[in-house]
Amino acid sequence: MPQKEDNQFVKNLPLIAGIIGGFLLMINRLVTPTVLDSQARSDALGVILCAVLLLVSILLRQIESIPPQSVNLIGEEGIEFADNLPENIKTELAWASHLILNNTVSKSIVIYYQNQILLRRGILGKSKVINPGTILKRVMVTKKPVYLVDLKHYPGKVEFDYLPENIQGLICLPLNNQGAMIIASNIPRSYTKQDEFWIQGIAEKIALTLNS
Repeated sequence: MPQKEDNQFVKNLPLIAGIIGGFLLMINRLVTPTVLDSQARSDALGVILCAVLLLVSILLRQIESIPPQSVNLIGEEGIEFADNLPENIKTELAWASHLILNNTVSKSIVIYYQNQILLRRGILGKSKVINPGTILKRVMVTKKPVYLVDLKHYPGKVEFDYLPENIQGLICLPLNNQGAMIIASNIPRSYTKQDEFWIQGIAEKIALTLNS
């Protein structure tokens, strides 16, 4: 709490300095019987500086970042595995998805491999079928992850109809060149670099398991 109050005080310093400076300039002008040219120039400079301080304070308030808002994802919570999935792979996918869902802001996970969905977990989307779109195909071909931090105004999100329709952020990571792990969040711009590296490490571990 003290830290927050200190930060607020620092942000208010330009406003406080501008008001005090302008007030002192006015008092100085009122109590001075004869205004010299040099003093007039100094007063004009002082007024400009006070105005700049006030403008800086206003701009700081306008550009202050607003924390992203979470939404309630549309869908039922659950976990579904592909039929006839080997027990060791099922255990691996259950462990990996549990870690991600419980240690990041992720709310929904889909693991797609060799043209089938191996796992759906978290908040489930309506579709149980994946028809790879442009983004998913690119991830598998290039073997490079794609991070879509804010899907609100992104038209390409329609290809992710197997996820809740109101997802806010998304990470799509390759599993070799045969599939991908798609992770969705209910908060835009919510994944940190540390989250991304950590999730990518888990995806690489899953890829090794599936390839063995």
